[in-house]
Amino acid sequence: MPPSRSAASALLLVRLGLERGLAEQQLLAGTGLSLDDLRRPGAEVDGSVELSVISRLVALVDDPGLAVEAGTRYHLTTYGIWGFALASSPTVRSALEVGFGFVDLSFTFCRLVVEEDDVELRLVLEADHLPTDVRDFVVLRDLVGMRTIVSELTAGSLPVRRVSFALPAPLDAGRLRQVFGVDPVFGADRHLAALDVASLELALPQADELTAAMTEAQCRALVERRRARGGSAGQVRDLLTATPGAMPSLVDVAAALAVSERTLRRRLDEEGTSYRALADEVREALAEELLQTGGLSVEQVARRLGYAETASFTHAFTRWKGLSPRAFTRAARAAR
Repeated sequence: MPPSRSAASALLLVRLGLERGLAEQQLLAGTGLSLDDLRRPGAEVDGSVELSVISRLVALVDDPGLAVEAGTRYHLTTYGIWGFALASSPTVRSALEVGFGFVDLSFTFCRLVVEEDDVELRLVLEADHLPTDVRDFVVLRDLVGMRTIVSELTAGSLPVRRVSFALPAPLDAGRLRQVFGVDPVFGADRHLAALDVASLELALPQADELTAAMTEAQCRALVERRRARGGSAGQVRDLLTATPGAMPSLVDVAAALAVSERTLRRRLDEEGTSYRALADEVREALAEELLQTGGLSVEQVARRLGYAETASFTHAFTRWKGLSPRAFTRAARAAR
């Protein structure tokens, strides 16, 4: 689960509950948040907050079609920059690649697997890791939500080849048939929706090369910022920043986090980074900050960052920034 996500999804779900007669306090009980907190521009919440809202909805609302109704409300604009990145992609295939590449910016709680052969592309949702009380709701919401944005991306011109659920047939099966345009299969081995491979090259009506490049860059930056604040990488970064002149080793960091060195390596790898990359990142940021102040020499900065030799620091900094520390300092002064 991503360490944080936009509050837009939790807000959508709370509003859905309010429409069903529930009170704000019932829906947000135990989260420490209010409706105003979710409405705040740019607000982010931990994924557990959204799961808590879903749990309350499932327990308090007697409506078998609630998950499907929720899924139809996840429009491209609901996802912010991720939605714009998809919409500006040139084809359906490229939009799917962007979508899965930055899946942390979506609102799914399922693990997503993509399978492709000569006939179809299958989007498979795995949900066994989710709490049992919210699992069915999340699967239905997420598959319907995917169908909703694909319909908006293609102006309704992309049919679903087939859809199946590893669930018993719900009371609102007719509504699902209406959403997907095909008869869903229930009691299947997996949750999936399949598209014809030939349809993946369909050109998207809002494609724009410059917008696509800009929004992908913004998605990348947003994912990096969120990951920097949470997860094992965030914990390691905090420990490294605390003592930049004597950074702890990987072994010491693992001990401080009460995990084995192997476990820490695996967790960092799962988050797309490593101890060495984080150490370089921290040193680079601190070096840039210290050099920009103008009060310390290159030699002093090197010592503060734990380098025994200034030459080693100069070599590392040049690798990070593409110019030497002295050239960087001159450029920073000229820009003031």
